[in-house]
Amino acid sequence: MKDFFIRDCTQHENKIITSSFVVVSKQVKPKKTGEPYLALTLGDRSGQIEAKMWDNVEDAMGAFEQDDFIKAKALLNKYKNRFQLTIHKLRRLGDTEIDFADYLPATTKDIGELWQTLAGFVATFQDPHLKGLVEAFMADPEIAEAYRTAPAAKTLHHAYIGGLLDHVVSLFRSCDLMCRNYPQINRDLLLTGAFLHDIGKIHELTYNRSFSYSTRGQLLGHMIIELEMLQAKLVNLPGFPDELKTLIEHLIISHHGEYEFGSPKLPMFPEALMLHYLDDLDSKMESMRAHFEREVGLEGPWSSYNTSLGRPLLNTRKFLEKKPPPTPQAEDEADVPPETPVVSPSDKH
Repeated sequence: MKDFFIRDCTQHENKIITSSFVVVSKQVKPKKTGEPYLALTLGDRSGQIEAKMWDNVEDAMGAFEQDDFIKAKALLNKYKNRFQLTIHKLRRLGDTEIDFADYLPATTKDIGELWQTLAGFVATFQDPHLKGLVEAFMADPEIAEAYRTAPAAKTLHHAYIGGLLDHVVSLFRSCDLMCRNYPQINRDLLLTGAFLHDIGKIHELTYNRSFSYSTRGQLLGHMIIELEMLQAKLVNLPGFPDELKTLIEHLIISHHGEYEFGSPKLPMFPEALMLHYLDDLDSKMESMRAHFEREVGLEGPWSSYNTSLGRPLLNTRKFLEKKPPPTPQAEDEADVPPETPVVSPSDKH
């Protein structure tokens, strides 16, 4: 098992570390002199870190590729208030030399319990068409296995094994609560949208060694993939109303909420609008939670800059913690008046 994880950076600042990582990304770039250097993003189950290799690059650049595992000896320091590694030497590791569990973050929750929670919500559906559709997806062994394993995103939120299921269960709970406050909402339709809105991530993302995009994911994106998956399932559900199909399609393609965030359409009916806002809320709350967890070693209440949210974050728990009062002086010290200094005549001049 690894003895150094990226989350432990604060304990090893300005030290030489030797550890293993998965190569999340690899680029060969030119120095000002024209010579090459390596710009890497390295990862383990606790996070990711940028790394540079400046010397002996010609020998190292062909020794490994993206998604390979490497062992590196490097200096850990900070650059622009972010930890980075300056690699002195590295080598590629074989699969037999590593424990895969060290490199991909995974939910700490019970996957079976999360799946049963999802099934429990679906069992309460009143609309037989929507209930049959979601159950058809859940009964598909290939889809079900991937749904229980996939991350919800590459980096932004719920970026861990089981993240998609964790995100959707959380979203189901929020949707259920909001429907009690807004009885005009079609609960079954909203929950169907929540179940399907990110299901294409099982094909958009790859997550065997590190989280990245598949070729199909890069070219199409998860929303197009979801429309294809929906159509494939509806072929085996004769009599499914065309109106419901159209509404589900709109839920899928509008859930990002804004054109600038890749949404082909803006949400145009209540369930679509609610899905967008609750999905956005759940992703942002998870992004904050994960950011605080990564920086648990920081003493102050302010985090570093969160790239996805575009701001530093205040940890209210730390901010509101009362600092212990100063240690009182011992009685024999506190009760003795300070000694009056003896001033000689020469000190007065």
